[in-house]
Amino acid sequence: MDLTYTAAEEEFRSELRSWLRGNIPEEWARPGFWESLGDDESFGLRRDWERDKALAGFAGIEWPTEYGGRGGTPGMKAIYDEEMVLARAPRTVNPLGLTFLAPTVMAIGSDAQKKEIIGPLLRNEVIWCQGFSEPGAGSDLAAISTRGVRDGDDFVVNGQKVWTTNAVHGDKIFTMVRTEPGSQKHRGLSMLLIDMNQPGVDARPLKQMSGASEFGEVFFDDARVSATDSLGEIGDGWRTAMLLLSFERGASGMAQYTEFRRQYDEIVAVAKRLGRDRDPVVRGKLARVLTELECLRLHAMYVLTQVEQGRDLGFEASMTKLQWSETFQDLWEVFDDVLGDDATLDTVDGLDLRPLHAQSMWSRSVTIWGASSQVQRNITAERVLGLPR
Repeated sequence: MDLTYTAAEEEFRSELRSWLRGNIPEEWARPGFWESLGDDESFGLRRDWERDKALAGFAGIEWPTEYGGRGGTPGMKAIYDEEMVLARAPRTVNPLGLTFLAPTVMAIGSDAQKKEIIGPLLRNEVIWCQGFSEPGAGSDLAAISTRGVRDGDDFVVNGQKVWTTNAVHGDKIFTMVRTEPGSQKHRGLSMLLIDMNQPGVDARPLKQMSGASEFGEVFFDDARVSATDSLGEIGDGWRTAMLLLSFERGASGMAQYTEFRRQYDEIVAVAKRLGRDRDPVVRGKLARVLTELECLRLHAMYVLTQVEQGRDLGFEASMTKLQWSETFQDLWEVFDDVLGDDATLDTVDGLDLRPLHAQSMWSRSVTIWGASSQVQRNITAERVLGLPR
């Protein structure tokens, strides 16, 4: 395991840190600022800021320069993830497009798709959603029922997607559709790239328990998409989907560690303010979760080392997802322990706890989306440890 960065990578850190310092308004870093905005206003600010960041050369860190990226190293990407958290930079508005769609288009997209998708995505001119989950197809992606019927040069699409990130702000959606009549499971699927700003596409927000509406559901009612807007071969969408999801494999977990470590410090500050840091039971729980956090940091550096050495981690990405998601939940369970009977109150001893409560509620979801912990354990057991099914 290599716990150091190269001189060039540290130079990149200084350059990025300087740009962030000069381009993030002070009020943005104030606790509760983003929670005080409406969904549309927050999205608009983040979209414009991220576009400016891309134009300044701080986007697509590992992408080839021919696609508008920086052509950087995995170490530079880890530094980017870390510094964005430390600077309290806004969350990306195009996470699924940047993480999954663009690398897939670079790998198997047509020349026209590469030209039309990658640059506008990087600059946030087009916001992409991912249409995988359905009411009857969550962890079992192969059970999707949304259908596309060929009509000349087009497919006519009918069906429903759910838990779609940024659905109400999305311009386009890359989505799994069953395009071969009578097909079942993994066969007969296609990855279609559908314009959401057309008749027959209806995106509706889903209210979360935190009050936000980051997710939505998307209804297709005779929506049309050209057959040329298939990413990968028509009928071979499962292979495309597996390639697309594989681009998460190089994520080391450094961004998660950095964010969770800052949140830990905020929870400790609350404990001290309320005098609960002297409770030996609370202190023990804080110590335990701090140990988990440091294990996550070491795992993140191990993964980064493997990626830098050119190793394809493949199914070991399940171990990373499992570790950071469960560590995140453990952290916010300690927050509830610190508050005790006051855990449901917005204000305690003059402290505005609403931003922390929002994180606590969000933590409940992370062991479900992106494949549940149960699925990740099965993958790790079978594909990494070689245990029987």
